[in-house]
Order: sequence, then C-alpha cells, then structure tokens
Amino acid sequence: MRALIVDDERLARQELRRLLQAHADVSVEGEARNADEAEDLLERLEPDLLFLDIQMPGRSGLTMLEQCENPPQTILTTAFDQYALRGFELNAVDYLLKPILAERLSEALRRVRLRMAPPATEPAEGPAQTADRVMERVFVRDGDACWLVRVEEIRLMQSEGNYTRVFFQTHQPLIPRSLAQIETRLHPGLFFRANRIQIVNLRWIAGISPEGDGYRVALRDGPDVAVSRRQAKQLRDRLAL
Repeated sequence: MRALIVDDERLARQELRRLLQAHADVSVEGEARNADEAEDLLERLEPDLLFLDIQMPGRSGLTMLEQCENPPQTILTTAFDQYALRGFELNAVDYLLKPILAERLSEALRRVRLRMAPPATEPAEGPAQTADRVMERVFVRDGDACWLVRVEEIRLMQSEGNYTRVFFQTHQPLIPRSLAQIETRLHPGLFFRANRIQIVNLRWIAGISPEGDGYRVALRDGPDVAVSRRQAKQLRDRLAL
C-alpha cells in the first residue's frame, strides 16, 4: 500500500513513519503539512492510503476529506475523539488518537486490508455485503459521553423514529441513524431483525419461549424482545430450532 501522511507537526509525521516501518506492505510515498499540499500530492501520487490529521492550519482534515471527490482509504489521526463520528460518516476506515499506539495502528491497517481485499467469488448468505460496508465498530455519542463500541458487543438495536437506540453493557444511547440505514451495514450472520423496530444480536440470546404465533427472546442483560410471526420461521431456520 502506497501511503501519504498529512500532518502539520513534523514530529508527528516522523513518529508515524517510524511505526509504519513494522509493516512491510506499507510504503510512505509522501508527506504534506496542510490540506492544500495534500490535495496536490493526492493528484500526483495517487496513494492507496491516507493518514490524515484533523486539526491543521487552514482547512481541517475533515473539510478536505469532504471536498475530495475520490479519496483513498483514509485513517484519521487526532488528539480529540469527538471528531470520530464525522470521520466515519465520510467513510474513514478508522481514527487513531495521538500519541498513536503500535497495536492500534496495526488494527487500523488490518481494517484497510479488509476493505481493499477482492470480494469473495461466492456470495454469502443474506444480503450481498462487501468488507468495506460491514461495520466492525461504531462510534456512539450521547451528550458528553462517547464510546467506540465493537459491534459484537451490541445486543440490541431499536428504532425510535429517525434515531436508533443502541443497547450495550449498561448503556442505551441514541444515535442519529435510522435502523434501516444501520441494518445495511450489519453482518447478516450475526444480527437478526426480530420485528419492525428491533434487531437482535444472535449471540446474546439466552432463551426463547413461544408467544402467540411468534416467540419471545430473552437477551443476556435484557431486555426481552418479541419475534413477530412473520420472522418466527426465519429465526427457527437460523437457530435450527
């Protein structure tokens, strides 16, 4: 992967270069100190991967990314995690908090490799999805509280109008995305739409009991979820009931 580093701090660029030496498949092709320099290098070098600082003199990294017509795979670098949600909305692969840790850089590069991998020759079960569309983590913000949650830790997602309530650990924050939007990026082998407004994580199911023409599913750490009659057969097939 041919990489471009964009950061107004020289020491930050040097440190990232040093960390990238441990990854033989990544070569740093250029550096830029601001958005204007970065745009020129993007056009000339056509890199596969962009390490992009957010706060820089002039235009921010997010503004540059928003204005870029065809950006490469992008990893944001920042000292402030409140910018992560906007970055994910712009299809950034990951974001790294400064000072960057070697293990977090490795994880971010793993995600880039997944996105750049060729699609499988045989379609998976359920809706067709590619590696760059399936979420592995989701940034959740509720007031002043922020979390970066691994998707498999989410036991339930519940529609509330144009928002979705996310159940994980002891938290139940709302995120500004509709359930339908989120569903397109969930792994079909892990999540199941139980009814019109709720999607459950199959790995969190602790028990199932009949209820009318459907089922009632008990999730570990709650709550219980009703499975509609229309979805009951699909659940039986999925869990081989």
